[in-house]
Amino acid sequence: MLLPYPFPGPFDYALPEGTEVQPGDVVLAPLNRRETVGVVWDAPGPAPAPEAKLRPISGVLDTPPMRAPLRRLVDWIAAYTLAAPGEVLAMALRVVEAKPRVAMGWSRASRPAPSPNARGDADGAAGERSPSSWERRPGGGGRIALTPGRQKILELLQQEEPRSTSDLARAAGVGPGVIRAMAAAGLIEPAPLPRRPAFDPPDPGHPGAPLSADQRLAAEALRASVAARGFSVTLLDGVTGSGKTEVYLEAVAEALCQRRQVLVLLPEIALSSQWLERFARRFGVPPAVWHSDLSSRVRGITWRGVAEGEARVVVGARSALFLPFPDLGLIVVDEEHETAFKQEEGVAYHARDMAVVRARLESAPAVLVSATPSLETLHNVQTGRYRRLTLPRRHGGARLPEIGLIDLRATPPGRGRFLAPALLAAVRETLARGEQAMLFLNRRGYAPLTLCRSCGHRIQCPNCTAWLVEHRARRVLTCHHCGHTIPIPPLCPACGAAHSLTPVGPGVERITEEAAELFPEARRLVMASDTLPGPHAAAAAARAIEAREIDLIIGTQIVAKGWHFPHLTLVGVVDADLGLGGGDLRAAERTVQLLHQVAGRAGRAEAPGRVLLQSFNPDHPVMRALVSGDLEGFVARESAERRPGNWPPFGRLAALIVSAGSAEAADALARELGRTAPSGTGIAVLGPAPAPLAILRGRHRRRLLLKTRRDIAVQPILREWLVRVKVPPAARVEVDVDPVSFL
Repeated sequence: MLLPYPFPGPFDYALPEGTEVQPGDVVLAPLNRRETVGVVWDAPGPAPAPEAKLRPISGVLDTPPMRAPLRRLVDWIAAYTLAAPGEVLAMALRVVEAKPRVAMGWSRASRPAPSPNARGDADGAAGERSPSSWERRPGGGGRIALTPGRQKILELLQQEEPRSTSDLARAAGVGPGVIRAMAAAGLIEPAPLPRRPAFDPPDPGHPGAPLSADQRLAAEALRASVAARGFSVTLLDGVTGSGKTEVYLEAVAEALCQRRQVLVLLPEIALSSQWLERFARRFGVPPAVWHSDLSSRVRGITWRGVAEGEARVVVGARSALFLPFPDLGLIVVDEEHETAFKQEEGVAYHARDMAVVRARLESAPAVLVSATPSLETLHNVQTGRYRRLTLPRRHGGARLPEIGLIDLRATPPGRGRFLAPALLAAVRETLARGEQAMLFLNRRGYAPLTLCRSCGHRIQCPNCTAWLVEHRARRVLTCHHCGHTIPIPPLCPACGAAHSLTPVGPGVERITEEAAELFPEARRLVMASDTLPGPHAAAAAARAIEAREIDLIIGTQIVAKGWHFPHLTLVGVVDADLGLGGGDLRAAERTVQLLHQVAGRAGRAEAPGRVLLQSFNPDHPVMRALVSGDLEGFVARESAERRPGNWPPFGRLAALIVSAGSAEAADALARELGRTAPSGTGIAVLGPAPAPLAILRGRHRRRLLLKTRRDIAVQPILREWLVRVKVPPAARVEVDVDPVSFL
């Protein structure tokens, strides 16, 4: 049996007499001094124990068994990421309960009642009228007063039972206390309620939006791949605003016609608000939703709805990949290029890539959707592993926005300001026409650094190699890596000077402050993860923008993804160079993707759109690609730079992150890993070196990077490498295959 803990493999247990189990059954078993939920696994444990020492399982849970494709996915991810299988299993068992909740209601009593309660029988429950009749207790235990309310409840239960407390109270016109008094008197008794469907079935025949000729061709191709009921991978790309969502919803409709289930993965659950509205317009009802903001009760209902085939379509974050679909017929990964699909902590997996694996195990098609596909996905298209469908035009006759550059060297903002004169003029013109404008800066807070003018001290996080970010609205300094927060100090912590601390650089709060001074009449809205903490807040913001209750939107990267604001015609990027520093392998690719996506929010309806990029380096290839719209040329140049060095997607990477409580311990372990590093043709190891975040949450960190040719598997090399080195108890070595972040 596989347990959801980081053990090297399954455990052996005995079966109580008369108990039978099959692979996939969810069971309760003893582990040390407690009981835990586990799954009967196909493979035996690493070292079978003598039968006499085996402990018996406690029982089989009333839970749908884990099907073979999901068990194979657990094994596959564990092998690929070098994680313990139980750690992967834990992601699929998070909401399984040892004793599933059963909704309870009431039915007429059939058992003997307790001895009479004199006041309860004579006077009824508090608040009831005097009794109008009497009834003998079940089993002949005396008489019970029946008020009109009690009589009505018994009549209702005669017609239909069981019924819930709220249902009975509402139908009989009484309070819940009457029902409790009847139960105490023995007139009614608890009974399990029949489970009603929690999810309405989507209607694939519900009329959808009219499709353009390009959309119809792509939709027909996707519907055919779903109808074939086999594995395939299709990249659906196209310019922003080309209607990719409406196209893949036709593939969803075909899966529903085939009576199969569908999983749609979104990188940010805040994006789900407008997506849910589109889905409901197309299918008449909302889909099931899966993300971490749901209550445990809703997650439990959704998990069981998926497992029993009742939830036909699920839209969710990356963890939805591990839901127990019994008949998964289509997986869609929207915004497939987004790095949010990569889980960095715990089991380091990429949900986009694992979605393709699950589609193969389920014999289902996968559709990857993006206006700016990742180089990895484009490489798979070029090598014939994936098919490509392209929507080259915006839907409904809308035109792509005009993109221009503002050279901050030639026309800088005023002193203490961050918006250049040309951008200010464009915002004024846009607002004067009654249209909406957006200012984009991918940095939360007020300022990324607080500096003492007297001694030069910079306020740093005590737990991380990072500056504390000022959040002026809350009057605090915060580390965005570990969460360490302090009030803004009145004096410099180093020299004690008063009034010497000054914010350096802009965050989105500082841009909001500047905009309030320059455009005081504009109705403003800040869209950032701090101000939109969940999908409900995001939905409210989207409704306000669509209703034209907002004139000026100021946002971080959350505004770049998937939104459709028809009256937004101007986007100003405050710092287009922001993502290009730091030596990240994918810095240029990510910057192009992010800025192209945020530019795509402008001009999505009749009015033309305009985008202005403020840059100190307007001749950078990224800026030239964005202004010219030549993304294909950018991809070709980026690929040409990566190919000679076997950098992804033309080679493979795996990171080893060493961490320890002291720098000396981290250095010693990193040196030992460097000394025993593998070598050979097509294999290189870079490092050890301090990680860019050399201290994170109080632990000192070092990195080594294994790089190989694409035809060399990194997992066997990593396994052999790691067994050569003994890791001290206070230290850790984390493995990240296919790293996305290099922090």
